[in-house]
Amino acid sequence: MSDDVRVVRHEAELTAGVRRRVAMSELTDFFAAAYTETARALEEQGTAPIGPPFGKYYGVPDTTVDVEAGFPVAGTVRPQGNVHPGELPAGLVAEVIHEGSYDTMHQTYAAVQRHCDAVGLTPGPVCWEQYLSDPEVEPDPARWRTLIRWPVTDPLGG
Repeated sequence: MSDDVRVVRHEAELTAGVRRRVAMSELTDFFAAAYTETARALEEQGTAPIGPPFGKYYGVPDTTVDVEAGFPVAGTVRPQGNVHPGELPAGLVAEVIHEGSYDTMHQTYAAVQRHCDAVGLTPGPVCWEQYLSDPEVEPDPARWRTLIRWPVTDPLGG
């Protein structure tokens, strides 16, 4: 895990993906199905992902989570099946690279929250992760890298 939280301005990124409320226990299967369906839709529309896959979370996960999974794309895609166009929004984000298993990401999120508290920023209700490592290519979870981005607001407008 890395505690090197940075606050940066993020430029909007167009996306294509599948959004659903799923049980936390079914998250891995949801991601696999969403990435497969999105990749197929993009290929059929003659386009391709332009970056690593993402998982976008709406609200705080509990036993279920409202999540979107897909890929950044260069242009708008047409809705196809469960795949819809979306966006990773522009604005101020706290970001950090999580190194290690997905099971320990809550520790990195806690580090982001502490950083935000220390500098007077408020994390928003939506955040996303971009998976820089493919577990099928890198089977050692200790070597996985995930970019966490959490939009924040500055009460002073900075």
